[in-house]
Amino acid sequence: MNIIVGVIIVFAAVLGGFVLSHGELIALWQPFELLIICGAAAGAFVIANPLSVQIRTFKQLPKLLLSKRYTRVIYLELLALLYQLFSTIRREGLISVEKHIEEPQSSAIFSRFPAISKDQHVLDFICDYLRLMVIGDMTSYELENLMDIELETHHHEQVAPSHALAKVADALPGFGIVAAVLGIVITMGALGGPPEELGLHVAAALVGTFLGILLAYGFISPTANAMENMANEEAKFYECMKVCILATVNGMPPQIAVEFGRKTLFSDVRPNFYELEQCVKGSR
Repeated sequence: MNIIVGVIIVFAAVLGGFVLSHGELIALWQPFELLIICGAAAGAFVIANPLSVQIRTFKQLPKLLLSKRYTRVIYLELLALLYQLFSTIRREGLISVEKHIEEPQSSAIFSRFPAISKDQHVLDFICDYLRLMVIGDMTSYELENLMDIELETHHHEQVAPSHALAKVADALPGFGIVAAVLGIVITMGALGGPPEELGLHVAAALVGTFLGILLAYGFISPTANAMENMANEEAKFYECMKVCILATVNGMPPQIAVEFGRKTLFSDVRPNFYELEQCVKGSR
């Protein structure tokens, strides 16, 4: 939603100011300048990034139009799920969760929390580390180190598209200059013609520079920042799971383990102590 609102504000401010200054909008319509700039930027994006990053970029872009993914409600559901798993471990031992983590889709615990269980990567993260707790003799330090390596790799993959778009944004003003130079070349070839024709060619060249700068700082760079923020929010979600699991490995009671996870959250999505307590009680 923020993306749509931001685009409207940018267009309203730039085009509105131009029209109020007695400019004619039709003068800004230069499709060939746009073709040069956007085509060159797209080509540079393909050259600079492997296919996996290109695919991930186009998969992440539509997510920016959706509502915020990691809300207070989602975190409450996550913490309630972890509480249920940790309580089962504390009452019946580690081996008791094996049936849940081997077939989470048919698990009585996971099925109660559909918003979490439908995310396959989150499901794999929880189940993999609970499985290591069941079959492995790992200390909390060894487990934390392994988690850090996995989360660092995952975060690197998630922020790669935003970094790729940021590079495109950095290049767009340069491509705008390229379009402007080509426009000047056309203008030089038209010397000796009617002044009106020369004026149109010069205007088209200047619009090329304008479009390159506007696309860079008005749209692509902010989009790259939004994608990076989205990746950081996802990283915090996984950090919350990591802290809860490590607290359990260190022998903390389930209520305290999920409280550790709650404390890691950003303030705008962090439920208070009593909200978490009520959610946990309701999940029993």
